Amino acid sequence: MKAKANNFKDLSSDELSQKQKDFNKELFDLNYQRKMGRVEKPNRFSVLRRDIARILTILREREIDHERKSK
Repeated sequence: MKAKANNFKDLSSDELSQKQKDFNKELFDLNYQRKMGRVEKPNRFSVLRRDIARILTILREREIDHERKSK
């Protein structure tokens, strides 16, 4: 799991934002599939939610770091 977070930290903020959008769309599609009653990979829900949380955490850390440097 740490390797995954480290992989995200190597990406730029724009790339992270794009990945977040992609993951949110995939999560939306999976929810739609669940409503229709046919989800091929049910464990993908938790993986996507965790990845989105990792991305948001990294973006927030960068925002806080930027605020501290500007003061």
